[in-house]
Amino acid sequence: MPGKILITGGSGLIGMRLSEMLIDHGYEVAHLSRNPDKVSTYKTFKWDVKEGYIDENAINYADYIVNLAGASVAAEKWTEERKKEILQSRIRSISLLHKALSGAEHHVKGFISASAIGIYGDSGDQLMSEESTYGDDFLAEVCKAWEDAAWQMHSLNLRTVIFRLGIVLSVKGGALPQMAKPVKMMAGAPLGSGKQYMSWVHIDDACRLFIRAIEDARLEGVYNAVAPHPVTNKEFTRELAEVMNKPLVLPKVPAFAINLMMGEMSDVVLASQRVSANKVLQTGFTYEYNYLQDALESFYEEEED
Repeated sequence: MPGKILITGGSGLIGMRLSEMLIDHGYEVAHLSRNPDKVSTYKTFKWDVKEGYIDENAINYADYIVNLAGASVAAEKWTEERKKEILQSRIRSISLLHKALSGAEHHVKGFISASAIGIYGDSGDQLMSEESTYGDDFLAEVCKAWEDAAWQMHSLNLRTVIFRLGIVLSVKGGALPQMAKPVKMMAGAPLGSGKQYMSWVHIDDACRLFIRAIEDARLEGVYNAVAPHPVTNKEFTRELAEVMNKPLVLPKVPAFAINLMMGEMSDVVLASQRVSANKVLQTGFTYEYNYLQDALESFYEEEED
């Protein structure tokens, strides 16, 4: 029997698609937002993480909470200020929910939170599983703190599921439009050595995983939310150009040029993360998009003139 799902970060890329898919599955959906008066298709409760405020009706409403809140990692350069924002926006939002859930009568059955494969740091071509050692760069630190915060929900007897998301592919935002832009302009090229692994997941598969975590009580703990076949940056760029029917003309974009443009944030595109989907596959979950080509075709086939 579908229930009521409360989503933090609901207006983001994954939040919007997940909301649509939940509605299609017969769920009711509400978002937590700083500005609930903004016109939204969804029921919206007010919260203000910086002020430590949350509408208690939100907690009474929810059967499950999906946590996607957090400042975008790729939206702007990583100044010290921005790095603080990236970290604190994730920790504080979960702490606020934890406090609200600790102090209220509620019927929340589970807490499903995003994390990211950034936790593994730059791990070369080593295949990383959920048990692998963590990296020690900024993003790895953020992901560790994020997961520690989410896991506190477990102590409230809430079934807690944490998804380490790979690069979520969507034409509506995230990395894919950024990578497609130069390819469209016939200026596509691998980044850095091009040998770095990219562990990706189609946005619909990512959302289906969140829905699966709501519906299947056997899911608990940490899972890599990545498709089963990661590719190198060079392969990714080549397949993208192929699907878009564009030539790849440029040699590789050197790492130093990317560092100049992006500063420390270049870690996001230059780090190599080859991440295993085995644990998810063992739950019996089937991906709609196992291979990159299928995923890219789902976005760019319709666009061809």
